[in-house]
Amino acid sequence: MLHFECDYTEGAHEKILQRLVETNMEQLSGYGSDGYCESAKLKIKEACQCPDAQVHFLVGGTQTNQIVIAGMLNNYEGVVAAETGHVNVHEAGAIEYTGHKVLEIPQHEGKIDAQELDAYIDSFYQDENHEHMVFPGMVYISHPTEYGTLYTKNELSEISDICKKYEIPLFLDGARLGYGLMSLRTDVSLADIAEYCDVFYIGGTKVGALCGEAVVFTKGNTPKHFLTTIKQHGALLAKGRLLGIQFDTLFTDDLYMKISKHAIDMAEKLKGIFEKKGYPFFLDSPTNQQFVILENKRMEELGEKVTFSFWENVDDAHTVVRFATSWATKQEDIDKLEELL
Repeated sequence: MLHFECDYTEGAHEKILQRLVETNMEQLSGYGSDGYCESAKLKIKEACQCPDAQVHFLVGGTQTNQIVIAGMLNNYEGVVAAETGHVNVHEAGAIEYTGHKVLEIPQHEGKIDAQELDAYIDSFYQDENHEHMVFPGMVYISHPTEYGTLYTKNELSEISDICKKYEIPLFLDGARLGYGLMSLRTDVSLADIAEYCDVFYIGGTKVGALCGEAVVFTKGNTPKHFLTTIKQHGALLAKGRLLGIQFDTLFTDDLYMKISKHAIDMAEKLKGIFEKKGYPFFLDSPTNQQFVILENKRMEELGEKVTFSFWENVDDAHTVVRFATSWATKQEDIDKLEELL
């Protein structure tokens, strides 16, 4: 069976496992106060070209989205997101569970539009009854989006300007950030994200780590007693070293970017195979997620030998499915897929 259903089916990069074994018997202080966590934070700040950033390590994406959003919003505020945004669709109401509403706006291949965002927030304040409504207190985007698409530098700048206009933070979900940064068709760097976003996170779980996300506050805006907020959510890992060692390794010798580029290289080869075989795409994704339209009968046949993700129905006879490559995808698997197609 070939596996292309997601980018976290494997465990972790061997260099991470090696470092975990090498440091296993060291006696280190807990809750992220050890030297490896500090080293990782310094390396991340250097990579972001943001020396004054504040970095916190969490375990998973949903946990990170929930804690960052809950930690930064007032109790009368909600978070603005694309209708297809991960926090709105695929997190089981985790944001609403904390008492904060997700405020939907239209999406365009997974992205929000700065002008529509401006109009949405402006119309809220133009409503004479807005004191009786949920305030837009933050804007959430993901990069890459749920459809593997990317914001341009100009789009990020425009959205950032709107957030500044209304004095609300811009939060970027970077669960797959490495794959966005190494796309062949991006003009956005890690430093750009640090400049335009008030808070974002660098995904590890889907980019070579066993688990872990690195939250980066870029404007001296870490919520007061954020560590306590993490603790209240049951997310403060006693053996914080497990996260620090992983990110310290990922940000040594450019490993994070190198393995992300591998996923992009594999995705480009996968895309080329589908194009050569005449399979249509749902949209043009420049990252490791590729969305292919399959006839339902062909989907069932292929599903006997290949795993992929259902995405959405096109009509009664066709379905959009997602093929995802990762830091661990092998060339031989791409070759085998080509034979099957």
